[in-house]
Amino acid sequence: MFEKDVFARRLSFGREVVYTRVGIALTVVAAGMLAWEVASGVRAAWLENRTSDVVEQLAFGIIIGLLVYGNFVYLFARDGYMTRLGHHRPAARDELETIYDRATPPALTVLVPSYKEELAVVRQSLLSAALQEHPDRRVVLLIDDPPNPADPADALALHNARHLPTSIAALLAEPRAEHEAALAAFEQRLAQGPIDPAVEARRVAAAYDRVADWFNATADAETVVDHADRLFVAKVFREPAEAHRERGRQVREQAGALDAAALHREFRRLAALFRVEPSSFERKQYANLSAEPNKAMNLNSYIDLLGGHWRSSPRDTGQVIERCEPAEATLHVPDADYLITLHADSILRWDYAMRLVHVMEQPSHARVAVTQTPYTAVPDAPGLVERVAGATTDMQYIVHQGFTRFNATYWVGANALLRVTALREIRTEGVDEHGRTVRRYIADRTVIEDTESSVDLAFRGWRLFNYPERMSYSATPPDYGSLLVQRRRWANGGLIILPKLLRYIFRGKTVRKLPECFMRMHYLISIAAVNIGVPILLLYPFEQNMRSIWVPLAAVGYFFFYGRDLIQAGYKFVDLLRVYAMNLLLIPVNLGGVLKSIEQGLTGRRIPFARTPKVRGRTTYPVIYVATIYLLAIYCFASSIIDVRHERWLHAVFTYVNGAFIAYALARFVAYRSQQTAPTGQTAVPAAEA
Repeated sequence: MFEKDVFARRLSFGREVVYTRVGIALTVVAAGMLAWEVASGVRAAWLENRTSDVVEQLAFGIIIGLLVYGNFVYLFARDGYMTRLGHHRPAARDELETIYDRATPPALTVLVPSYKEELAVVRQSLLSAALQEHPDRRVVLLIDDPPNPADPADALALHNARHLPTSIAALLAEPRAEHEAALAAFEQRLAQGPIDPAVEARRVAAAYDRVADWFNATADAETVVDHADRLFVAKVFREPAEAHRERGRQVREQAGALDAAALHREFRRLAALFRVEPSSFERKQYANLSAEPNKAMNLNSYIDLLGGHWRSSPRDTGQVIERCEPAEATLHVPDADYLITLHADSILRWDYAMRLVHVMEQPSHARVAVTQTPYTAVPDAPGLVERVAGATTDMQYIVHQGFTRFNATYWVGANALLRVTALREIRTEGVDEHGRTVRRYIADRTVIEDTESSVDLAFRGWRLFNYPERMSYSATPPDYGSLLVQRRRWANGGLIILPKLLRYIFRGKTVRKLPECFMRMHYLISIAAVNIGVPILLLYPFEQNMRSIWVPLAAVGYFFFYGRDLIQAGYKFVDLLRVYAMNLLLIPVNLGGVLKSIEQGLTGRRIPFARTPKVRGRTTYPVIYVATIYLLAIYCFASSIIDVRHERWLHAVFTYVNGAFIAYALARFVAYRSQQTAPTGQTAVPAAEA
């Protein structure tokens, strides 16, 4: 069983909402009493002219206020998520499959940006995209490797990546030809005269059995070496095989009740299962396309080609791509109604596209620009770092699902279904430092391009929507080095986007809805607030303030429900303590990202995009981060001793316990020997077999 989401097992959502609201009420009382105590302390110190005590009280109040702010966001998001789950009714298959009756179904293109990714990882993402259910779809691998590498290993990897779409097309060619021929034969029989529904139903049922056999045989041929491979086989092959087998059984049972129209839909669906056009594109082959080293511009370069006919022409600066007449084109890029952007380390459930397109096609969602399912960690991770990092990912899933309840959804870039009309509405145009005209559909000012683009879309009146089912999975960093790269990137950019969000909130001199503002603001400032506030609490002895019973009571609701959700999602209670330890370990990393944001804000220089390493093995990391956390641990233990000598008992316990958590994190999460291990076993693959 790969679904770690107990909520999918029909948890009592109504009861969970009641529990959550009780937790919110208790947190409100505790936070209110704590605020009263801090305000009283400030007032007393002010009246007695104790300036240092005024500053101390205010500092403590601000830090605790920001931490409690995060507690409320989690509780409100949980309430919103449970409420949404209680009302969620997924569309029936008959309703979803009306798309096969449309003469011109919406065109869908799946874009998979890739930069020096492991071939096996990219192949899994491409296959999960290629086998999506949708009658008109294309899959494009956006290769961003240097086009003429000098290193033989890089050249080999690029060669294999270029031929990967061809290999997928070859894998699907035989079943595609079979079922397209079956559709053509049925339509010919239909045109020639009355058909025998029972006979045609038997043909359809047999075809579904063959489809199921193909999926199972392909699954059997896959090499499974780890938990990610097991998930890939289960979600992309085994589950569809079971569904198609069941569909064949249902057709046999309903043979006498199926009319010509219903049978025609079945044949069209079967033909569409394997009808996909995999291809690749490399923007760096063309001198007139942006070479900005980030994922956003890789996507933007291709999005700008949609609906055009293009040819490659030589210039003094190199090859350029230019628009031309269809007859002269060497590259035809069909337009699209929707795009799916998919990270090269992510896997989609087989019905992701069909369900999300159906959502976008509803009249009530005409102004929805992005529909997504925030990704879930790949379950059953063997390593402790990956498992605990995955736990934080799965809890963030709850938060993001809750955001939609308050119209505060942020695009999460690992996967999303985008409306092309909306992207064109927020398009900007400029000239880069090389004099090239650059069109940006997705913001690239920061390394969290999805977050800034979410605000851009909200400015234009577009909404974003999280579909409340777990339908996408993404790799979690397996070691401290790769986790450092990922979390430092996530921490970089929020403060830069904050002014834009404030303009959106106060646009037209009218404050937006309070719940939306409450959730959106925290998303951008939380990393800075928490990772600045917690070290201050460790470094400075707020002994008097810590004696308040309301401090722990303001946090107990958050920790209780976070731990409860971890257990319900398949983790253990002890993982709550491990998550806390990991968050302490990442304080220097997050601060590094925050400082980079401040640097960019002051200098205007963009911070380079750092991709999360996805190779199996150890990833190197800067020593400064580990050295800093060692110093913090030593300080905590030393401070606890000093606190005991000065009878600051509560701060002594606080620093000692946190020092112990940091020591645990260093021992369990940070490798003593770390080296980058390149993938092994790569060999040149012929074009027809790559």
